[in-house]
Amino acid sequence: DLRNLPMRQWLVKRSQHSIPAEIGANTAPGAAQVPNAATNRILGQWLLGCSGLVVGAVVLGGVTRLTESGLSMVDWHLVREMKPPHSQAEWEAEFTKYQQFPEFKIMNHDMTLPEFKFIFYMEWGHRMWGRLVGLAYVLPTIYFWKKGYFNKSMKGRTLGLCGFVFFQGLLGWYMVKSGLQEKPESYDVPRVSQYRLSAHLGSALVLYCASLWTGLTLLVEPHKLANTKHLNQLRWFAKGTAGLVFLTALSGAFVAGLDAGLVYNSFPMMGDRWIPDDLLAFSPKFKNLFENPTTVQFDHRVLAISTLMAITGLYMFTRRMMLPRRAKMAISCLTAMAYTQVVLGISTLLLYVPTPLAATHQAGSVALLSLAIWVLAELRKVAK
Repeated sequence: DLRNLPMRQWLVKRSQHSIPAEIGANTAPGAAQVPNAATNRILGQWLLGCSGLVVGAVVLGGVTRLTESGLSMVDWHLVREMKPPHSQAEWEAEFTKYQQFPEFKIMNHDMTLPEFKFIFYMEWGHRMWGRLVGLAYVLPTIYFWKKGYFNKSMKGRTLGLCGFVFFQGLLGWYMVKSGLQEKPESYDVPRVSQYRLSAHLGSALVLYCASLWTGLTLLVEPHKLANTKHLNQLRWFAKGTAGLVFLTALSGAFVAGLDAGLVYNSFPMMGDRWIPDDLLAFSPKFKNLFENPTTVQFDHRVLAISTLMAITGLYMFTRRMMLPRRAKMAISCLTAMAYTQVVLGISTLLLYVPTPLAATHQAGSVALLSLAIWVLAELRKVAK
């Protein structure tokens, strides 16, 4: 009917305009429907990269401590110190500032400017690496947040990780300040507080563990394991072992902070005794745990041997269990690394703490912790 033709044409045109609009309305949420498997993989890779940078900061911090470079920069500026001294006058001004503090007056009073430049660059490199870690967490977090890659749980986790990075930086300067203070009542060499050093290392390890765990759980599919009594026991055993690995690594910070690796350089006995005479020399008694170098080294030995026994027990416990190949591999790697780490520790002690070996031993503790977290990731329950 010709009279209805204009009406039909209008309806066709209207439908042609409305269909794309409806498709856009329906597909826009679909296109933006993130997070999904692909975005989770991206987030997992990002967090593994961040955890790798944290390892670099821990190892570099250990070398900075071993080369006694940590007190070379006597002030802290977030942006201004990113540019190191260049001219002779700038270096001399920086060296003059360093000369006002106890480390130069007591230990390094005959230090030359080239020697100062070495320790300065060590500490400067550690601080710049810390800033790189901060940027690696914060900038991608902003980008991924805007892209909608985070679910509610991941938003909370990433905010916590970013906050922890800032806290770690402040804690580092708080630690350095303890070594810059005049202590007229003390005849000891200037050093940072072992309490603050262990807090600084401990917070770095917590940041690392949280990043690595979150990254692995995003990348590694959980195994659908039958929830048996033996498997539950294994999970608790693995968690306890991982906690022991963490505690042993943390006790190493007290060893480093007190130079306790230099007091009894023999193994398995300490001198000619299993339990040294000065184990409880300080009063009150509990102070020995954190301030007596002999006790601190003794505790580190006991924790290390306990960790080795626990990991060996974990390996033996799983030998006859039906576990996925990847889980078996993780436990085998953990066991091999535990024995390697003990050999590194004993060698470091017997050779009077040479810097390359001591730095390798510290890196080994992070490697051992990484493998313990991998084991936990392989044994975790499937989320309901």
